[in-house]
Amino acid sequence: MAMALSIVYIFNLRYVLAMGKIGHRHVLRSTLIAVLLLFASSSVALSAELVMFRQALCEWCEVWDDEVGIVYNKTQEGKRVPIRQVDIHDKRPSDLGAIKPVIYTPTFVLVKGGVELGRIQGYPGEDFFWGLLSKMLKEKLAGS
Repeated sequence: MAMALSIVYIFNLRYVLAMGKIGHRHVLRSTLIAVLLLFASSSVALSAELVMFRQALCEWCEVWDDEVGIVYNKTQEGKRVPIRQVDIHDKRPSDLGAIKPVIYTPTFVLVKGGVELGRIQGYPGEDFFWGLLSKMLKEKLAGS
């Protein structure tokens, strides 16, 4: 909430007051625009994604790339939950800080709003992967 107020304050100071339009209608209009922009950007952050944790020289990661990775973004699942790949040895992105530790690669973690909803540890083969992913999406994102 503090961030939202900061955005509104900065927006009003820079644009509304700088233009010399100090009327309350202009301040209300600019406040509404700032709040709408805030909600639009936060809805993107709250959408679900599949995070693939991998590492260099991971044989099973390469098999996944060859069997699934080349078509993932074209599938219904891929359009519903885009995939993001993260190396387990790199510093973890701040929006993934709440996810339990990952030891084995590949590990696929379903995340929504920074919260882990489920995971597939390892790559059990193409048929099993699609079945497990489909089941996880059905159970964890039924209302989405």
